[in-house]
Amino acid sequence: MAKALGIDYGTKRVGIAISDSTQIISTALCTTPNIEIFKFLIDLTQKEDIDTIVVGEAKNLDGTATDSSVEIENFVEKITILFPKVKVTTIDERFTSKIAFQSIIDSGIKRKKRQNKSLIDEVSATIILQDYLTYK
Repeated sequence: MAKALGIDYGTKRVGIAISDSTQIISTALCTTPNIEIFKFLIDLTQKEDIDTIVVGEAKNLDGTATDSSVEIENFVEKITILFPKVKVTTIDERFTSKIAFQSIIDSGIKRKKRQNKSLIDEVSATIILQDYLTYK
């Protein structure tokens, strides 16, 4: 069975998570600079059998679009064109960064490492993908 990718899209960094081949468990993969995301995704999809990409959709608390919503929509449109055989979907990502940060604290990671924003992006991508896998 193919794997799924979770993406926490940001203008500076993009957090990436990947599922196991049964699409039950999400695991943090890495963070890549935004400028390199398409090259990274092309390389990854050539190495791994990916059939689904889940992108976190930014929303305000009231459900309205955020400042980054347009950029995320453009990103989703580009990957849909780039990977026509891959299912591309979005999922509400409200609170994932806060949940990710709390998870990092709860895991016992030292304060200095917790300041690494890339780690938060990876954990956020993992949460986005796990939410999708749980409720699909």
